[in-house]
Amino acid sequence: MPVPSADFKRALKRLTDKEKEALLLRAARRDAELYDTLCYELLPEVTTETVFEQASDQIHELFAVGATGRLLNRSLTKALSKATKEVARARRITKDKRLEIDLNFYTLRHIFENYTGQFESVYAGFYTGTARLAARTTQLVLQNLHEDLWLEYKTELDDFLQQLHARSKSRSLKFELPRELVLPD
Repeated sequence: MPVPSADFKRALKRLTDKEKEALLLRAARRDAELYDTLCYELLPEVTTETVFEQASDQIHELFAVGATGRLLNRSLTKALSKATKEVARARRITKDKRLEIDLNFYTLRHIFENYTGQFESVYAGFYTGTARLAARTTQLVLQNLHEDLWLEYKTELDDFLQQLHARSKSRSLKFELPRELVLPD
């Protein structure tokens, strides 16, 4: 992403309010994420909860529509990848780490409620992607949340990790999957 130069900033200050408004509207029309960010920043009715609802609906839709066909494991892997991108997009819009964690949990819940049968498939892509998401979520909880909030996520995350470790593919992962969320004393 380019860094605005001093000349650019001076030229921006010389613009009238009407010209700034036209420039901002043109930029928002070209970039959907910028538009969503501006809506979040400027409109009082667009809150973190509404961004969570929109992103969770999009994630649900990705799995409902995208996870079909003859090669279910491959389409689930693609849906998981797109869901991860949707979570990152929501985080970029709000800059809220807890929203990212909550959306990761939403995705993991959806996977463990509906698609655990695909973990035993010959193709390991979906299992590996889910394990990476669980490991990343564990890191996010420990790094970005206050210690008092860790307990809120611990039992559910431990359940996800135990289910992943119970699969035969857990031994063939190329990264270390934590056994449980370990809280420091």
